Amino acid sequence: MERIVIVNHQPGWRAAFESLGGRLRAALGRKALRIDHIGSTSVPGLAAKDVLDIQVTVAGLEPSIEDAVTRAGYQRVLRIDCDHRPPGGVDDPAEWTKWFFRNSPELRRVNLHVRIAGRANQRYPLLFRDYLRAHRDAAEAYAQVKRALAERHASDADAYYDVKDPVCDIIMVGADAWAERTGWAPPASDC
Repeated sequence: MERIVIVNHQPGWRAAFESLGGRLRAALGRKALRIDHIGSTSVPGLAAKDVLDIQVTVAGLEPSIEDAVTRAGYQRVLRIDCDHRPPGGVDDPAEWTKWFFRNSPELRRVNLHVRIAGRANQRYPLLFRDYLRAHRDAAEAYAQVKRALAERHASDADAYYDVKDPVCDIIMVGADAWAERTGWAPPASDC
């Protein structure tokens, strides 16, 4: 079991994403509608686990997508096939379906999420990221929660996520209101 460790924001995270995203773009071509840096490492100044989260948005979860991602050096984790559904979220399980991949353990750790365009779980991480980028106080409060959880549950990922996921859902209540108020839409793909 890998210990959960939260570190200060690393300036190299953006460049690491750009390199990995470029390789994924080369492997997937037009099959990838978007390739985005998501998660805490995508928010400047935010403390995070030293794990890059990348979202690849596709039209559908098709074998050719899995083949291309596998050729790019990632292995699908079959036991992870959907995202946490927030309270009040869309009930349709298809809205939360995804494919999840990890790269080889000797490389920089990456969590690669392949999600379908327009689904609730495809929108969630983009809005979450952009909201935290625009709201430093919310990002700092979120970092405090993650640090406290990592101190108390460094060896228990289930306990860590049992608290972290609902905290993210609370942040998303504010993010959804902000998106409606500002007319937020996902910016251009990161890669």
